[in-house]
Amino acid sequence: MLCNRILHVNTFNIIVTLVETNSNPSGIVLVSPYQTNRVGDPMDLVALAQQVQKGDEFIRANACNKLTVIADQIRYLQEQARKVLEDAKKDAELHHAACNVVKKPGNMYYLYMRESGQRYFSILSPQEWGPSCPHKFLGGYKLQHDMSWTPLEEVKKRDAEIGIMDKLLNSQTALPDCTEPNFEGLSK
Repeated sequence: MLCNRILHVNTFNIIVTLVETNSNPSGIVLVSPYQTNRVGDPMDLVALAQQVQKGDEFIRANACNKLTVIADQIRYLQEQARKVLEDAKKDAELHHAACNVVKKPGNMYYLYMRESGQRYFSILSPQEWGPSCPHKFLGGYKLQHDMSWTPLEEVKKRDAEIGIMDKLLNSQTALPDCTEPNFEGLSK
């Protein structure tokens, strides 16, 4: 016999399901039917309902917390996608600037603008031109090996990052042969 009770706890209707009773499971009397089937203290049902309600609240809070983390990750990925698109647009614009030399990765190029509005690359920096610089200087850029452009003011930082990556790639211990989480080497 299945016994369900509906209780009103804190203005919520909570269904408390009690375990089915059977005085002769498999035809054998295991315990006294009086002890297992008697009506218990009504406060026991209230305590069961409160426990179910508390479980529901924790499950909801846990799901909300996990969804919040996912929403934060989505916002982060959207921001990363926006940055990738902006960088691609900037790189494409720089690649389309006029240039009379074959651009080679690893070299610095300096962007100028003529009075006509034409933008062009030169291998001469404003310092090399000196006071006779004929056009407006827009910025210096290093052409990377992936054909992206790094602004002059970020070249040292980018070169340091690439140096670290090269060390990792050349290191025999860069990626451990382990599929389990490994926190070795992380400083506190």
